[in-house]
Amino acid sequence: MSLYKQWTDMVVEYVKTRGEEAFWAEYSSIESKIYSEVLSNHKNVTTGTVSELAKKFDTTVDFIMGFMDGINDSLETPMDLEAITEETSIEFKINYETLYFNMLDAKADYLYNLPQWDGIFSVEKRKEIQKSWRNSKMAVNDNKVGRNDPCTCGSGKKYKKCCGK
Repeated sequence: MSLYKQWTDMVVEYVKTRGEEAFWAEYSSIESKIYSEVLSNHKNVTTGTVSELAKKFDTTVDFIMGFMDGINDSLETPMDLEAITEETSIEFKINYETLYFNMLDAKADYLYNLPQWDGIFSVEKRKEIQKSWRNSKMAVNDNKVGRNDPCTCGSGKKYKKCCGK
């Protein structure tokens, strides 16, 4: 069984036995600790095998896999999570703008509000990334119906005399 499958099975079992709230409380605590360390040392690339990283961050291999699952989209070269073993050498070359954007997207305020971000981005840069994230979520309708165009309901009437009243 792959470590990734082991991680997902552990999450399911954890939620069944202890509840989803308990899982997120424990996982967010571990994740915050790891991110605090990684962001504090953002000029250095975090490396090691999966088991070494678990020891370094004082957690289990399963939770390291969960962390890697969460950060994978923010890496310069995403990993094949299914192929990772405990002895796989890991290198976290992180695109920090993408990471911050993805944290906003995940609504992980406990992560994007970490004080370690101050050493990476200015307040203005973070606001710029937040604006970019908000704009990516905004739906824009390019197909505006003019008042004199045929109504979109198919009645054959002008929009202003039908649905546009």
